[in-house]
Amino acid sequence: MSQGILLYGPPASGKDTITTALCDFNDAYRAFTRLKIGSGRTHGYRMGTAEQLAELEARGDVIYRNHRYGNIYLVDRPSLAQAMQDGCIPILHLGQIAGIEAVAEKFPASWNSVLLWCSRESTANRSKGRGDSDTEARLSAWDATAREIETSTDFAWDLRIDTDVISPAEAAQKIDLLIRRGI
Repeated sequence: MSQGILLYGPPASGKDTITTALCDFNDAYRAFTRLKIGSGRTHGYRMGTAEQLAELEARGDVIYRNHRYGNIYLVDRPSLAQAMQDGCIPILHLGQIAGIEAVAEKFPASWNSVLLWCSRESTANRSKGRGDSDTEARLSAWDATAREIETSTDFAWDLRIDTDVISPAEAAQKIDLLIRRGI
């Protein structure tokens, strides 16, 4: 069965950095690029149009869709199937537990959910350090993430990593070990 990694955490918790470390660690890992309809940051996304979104929805190929920062982000079935070809293990970045649940429910694979955590102060510092122009919006998202974790006590994470105390390389090793146990 195909495998995949679902990374969840507040903004600037290390999703991009840890994904890069995983991809450097093992070339079977692949960053999954979600489709983004809107504006702003383009790195790490496939930019799309409202027409593409309508076509995917008409075919029933939208696995998960969310709105944040004035944009629409989605995980689509054709791109996810392509990302898993040839034994590749896609790494999906999701900012909502509902997204993790939707992907795990609607796309058959062996999914591993990883909670990446950092302090609110770290999110602020990292966001400013990478030049985000919307740090306040990212701090609001951090607050929403903290509330969601607090109220979703029944969600079982396969792995929790505090990126304030563990380096990206160490986090990648822990995630890789989790994946290899499932092979």
